[in-house]
This record gives sequence, C-alpha cells and structure tokens, in this order.
Amino acid sequence: MDLAFSKEDLAFRDEVRAFIAEAFDDDMRARMDQSKNAHIDKAGQVRWLKRLHDKGWIAPDWPEEYGGTGWSHSRKYIFEMEMALAGAPSTSNMGLTMCAPVVMAFGTPEQKAQHLPKILSTDVWWCQGYSEPGSGSDLASLSLKAERDGDHYVLNGSKIWTTYAQWADWMFCLVRTSNEAIRQVGISFLLLDMKTPGISIVPLPTLDGPAEGEQEINQVFFENVRVPISNRIGEEGQGWTYAKYLLQFERGNPYAPGLTHQLEKVKRIASLQASDGGGKLVHDPAFRRKLAEMQIKVDTLNATELRVFGARVTGETLGAVSSMFKLEGSQAQQAITELALEAAGVYAAPFVRDTWAEIRGERNEPRAGPDYAATLAPHYFNYRKTSIYAGSNEIQHNIMAKMVLGL
Repeated sequence: MDLAFSKEDLAFRDEVRAFIAEAFDDDMRARMDQSKNAHIDKAGQVRWLKRLHDKGWIAPDWPEEYGGTGWSHSRKYIFEMEMALAGAPSTSNMGLTMCAPVVMAFGTPEQKAQHLPKILSTDVWWCQGYSEPGSGSDLASLSLKAERDGDHYVLNGSKIWTTYAQWADWMFCLVRTSNEAIRQVGISFLLLDMKTPGISIVPLPTLDGPAEGEQEINQVFFENVRVPISNRIGEEGQGWTYAKYLLQFERGNPYAPGLTHQLEKVKRIASLQASDGGGKLVHDPAFRRKLAEMQIKVDTLNATELRVFGARVTGETLGAVSSMFKLEGSQAQQAITELALEAAGVYAAPFVRDTWAEIRGERNEPRAGPDYAATLAPHYFNYRKTSIYAGSNEIQHNIMAKMVLGL
C-alpha cells in the first residue's frame, strides 16, 4: 500500500491534533497518566466517547449507514496513531467494537434499531459474557444454562473475568440452550439487560491492586434470570458462529499505535533515570540495545497492520490473521512493561493503592520516588493477562497452525 500521506491526509492529521488538544482535558490527562491499567473511570470514558460522538468520530470502523465515518484507511491510521501518541483514552469500547458488528451482521431490524444508536452515543455500556469457571480458552465447554419457558429463556450459572461488569447496562452473552455431541452446537448468543432480577456481580481484585469499585474484572452470577427470546441474536444453537465472528474484532484491533506510545514512555523514563555506570540509562549500551530491539518489533507490527488493514478496504475479513495480531501484540505489550520496570528500578517498588487520590485532593503523604513510577508495577502485573484473554496465546498458535499452515 502507498504509505505517503496526501495533503488532505496531513490536514486531517492537524485536525485530529487540534481536537485532542481541546477535548482531551487536564482531568482526563491526569487520570490516564496515573492509571494502573490504561483505563480511566466510567465517567471519564463516557465523557471522552461522547466528545468523539459529537465530533462524528466515535466509530471509524462502522459502515456509514449506521453512523460510521467513511474514512479512508490512511485516515483511520492517522486517527489511531495520533490518539495513541497523545495517550488519549481508548475507543475500544466493547459495545462499539465487539457487540455492534454482530448486531449489524446478524441482528433483526428491531435489534439494530434498539441497540445501535445507543451504542453509538455511549448511552448504554456493554460487557462481554463469554468465559466461565473452567471454560476460558476452551470456550466451547461453557455451561451457563438457558432453558426455554414460554417466550423467555431462564438462565442459571455464572460468567467470569467480566470486564467492568459493575458499570454495564447490558451484556452480550453466550449460553447453552441444548447439549449436543459436538459442544459448539447448542450455544446461543443473547443480549441481556444487567438490571434483570437474579443477576449479581462479585468483584475479582487483581495484582495491580485496584481501588474499591475500580476493579477491572468480576464474576457475574445468574439465578433464574429471565431473558426474552426476542433478545437472541440469530438462530438458536448458532451462537458459536456469531462468537467466532466477534472474536475477529476482539483479537484484530491494531496494536502498533498503543505500543508506540508505551515505548515512547519507556524512553522518557530512561532519559531521566541514572544507569549503574553513570550517566542516563537511555545512553547505556545494553539498555539501548533492548530499546532498539523493541522498536524494530513495534515497527514491524505496524507495517504488517497497515498492510492487512489496508486490504480490508476491498472487503477482506481478518480471519486467522487476527490471531497473529493478538499473539504478537500481547507479547510486545508484556515486553514493554518489563522494560519500563527495568528503567524505573527500585522506584517502581512502592505500592500505591489509589493512584488517583491526589487528583481528587485526597493524598495524605508524599510518594516515594517520581510520580510516573507508581503505575509501572501495576501495569506490569495487569498486562500478564494479555497473553491469556481473548483466547490464550497457545490457542492462537493452534488457530494459525490450522487455518494458515493447514496442519
């Protein structure tokens, strides 16, 4: 593909930068800078997404008929890179990037009319109900039971690792509507209101040490939860097909823009920290070699993503390539968090439970070391998950071996 930007593209880049300078306010910047997991609170995320919605930029990958931007691939690339370089909140909201494509492809006209406008405007927050205790990468073994009772399904069981379920208004959920010899058969895809009686949410604290109420993952329990059959996407027993379609979007998001931002942060830290041999760490030959090796990996992934996403303009789907992105991107994320820890050294050791306390004017005592160090260990621990979620990296190897190499 042609990587030379036109005058129009460069003008668009300036427009994106001007928007970020105005819309990405000081409070959001401070919260992103002190985030333990690269997310901010729900209020901040909604505020940011609504600003994008008002600008008409919230859904670059949606078709124009549903409110998408109609951008060229080069403009999508510019948008993603500028947002990442600025450290702006992610636009990878689960409703926007995962649920909406399934509703567009397989939903009824009534379901599209009910859900897509509210997803686009961020008036409804979504969570994903896929994994269960004992059914993670082996998702086909899921057992959350959905039994028919008149014009409803009655759900009993639980989902686990449910990201921000405590904030969610709705869930897109895989359930077992029948037991078949082939486990993938008998799974159905439901949309359900999280205010339905019988749903309870239990927080699962992680090693990044989230403050109360800010946990990233949860376990969700269902006890005789009644969901209208009209909330089912597509045909009963065909949920596995829809789930695989969705996973292309979960695994196939671009990684390079975010990795570029994360690596630049490591370089800034290394320019401030002293090396064992004297001088700044960024000038230490051994550490410079590690930075260079990581830069090559990020640049290579960026070039590959540009090539593959450029082909999508012609209507090609990602397919198994999304597994490659997920594999390489998650490994790079983990490697960069390791470099950041190495750069900060002992300053990354003190534990700060609530890194946003100072922003709220609630910090009672000074931190040990520079402020940027407080989030580095939490990032490192939080990002151990990236090689597991959305299908473990071992599963991605298997998918590529089968679908790409034909093994």
